[in-house]
Amino acid sequence: MYTRFDRNAARKRRHLRIRSKIKGTPERPRLNVFRSNLHIYAQVIDDTKGHTIASASTLEKVFDNMEGRLTVAKAREVGRLVAERAIAHGVKKVVFDRGGYRYHGRVQALADAAREAGLEF
Repeated sequence: MYTRFDRNAARKRRHLRIRSKIKGTPERPRLNVFRSNLHIYAQVIDDTKGHTIASASTLEKVFDNMEGRLTVAKAREVGRLVAERAIAHGVKKVVFDRGGYRYHGRVQALADAAREAGLEF
């Protein structure tokens, strides 16, 4: 019997494997990235309390005037926004959680923009 390869299930397995090794603390929370076909989301999470400290996504009103669907430019802007919001809450250092995605394209653009905006990871 032929079984079809499920990319999202494989990504979830990779993410669980990564999450078993990465934990966000109050001093160094986790910068989590989720990517869908239409949007990209980023959250800074303190795993000890289970609280989201800062978040940004392409669903926000800021992105309504930007042309096109999801692009690297929008991912860069999400990275800048989440970094500014995290720094406003007193977070300078984070642990990057790529969510099982390859460090390439939109995920890499988000991470680079967050670094340029002042986050250390």
